[in-house]
Amino acid sequence: MDASTAPALAIAALLVLAGAQKVVDPTMTVGALRALRLPGSPLLVRVGAAAEAALGAAALTVGGPVLWALVALSFLAFAAFVSAALRSGTMIGSCGCFGREETPPHWSHVALNLALAGTAGWLAAAFPGVVLDELADHPGAAVGVGIMAAVAVYLLHAAFVVLPRTLADTGSTG
Repeated sequence: MDASTAPALAIAALLVLAGAQKVVDPTMTVGALRALRLPGSPLLVRVGAAAEAALGAAALTVGGPVLWALVALSFLAFAAFVSAALRSGTMIGSCGCFGREETPPHWSHVALNLALAGTAGWLAAAFPGVVLDELADHPGAAVGVGIMAAVAVYLLHAAFVVLPRTLADTGSTG
């Protein structure tokens, strides 16, 4: 099994989960977009979130350099959005990626999104397979890879939600 399988699974799963959250409840994302004076309606957010989830699912099931490059671009876009919010000083409570949890923008979000974009860019160049095919071809290792990916998604959630809160509580702004 390719060493890229677990990070690919985690990154794609994060897109699917974050997109699904916003499809179900677009409220926080609508508020974040409007706070930055960007177009934001529940329908627009749901369409964009469905595309985000579909991109993650396609990366899992189809794979290939083009899809992983699009995943990288999506994380670059998320980093740009958070950077714009931080530079403008706009008060945003959350982007909605993790539901209604209060996750105000922080420079750690920018760094994490850039790291995920870089990893997805590396996957575009280095990962020749399809994640689900890799798992099916190696059923013995699939459980371990699945557990590693689940832990990675949990840790990414903590990094996006808990880390910024902790840094904000300690007075660190960047």
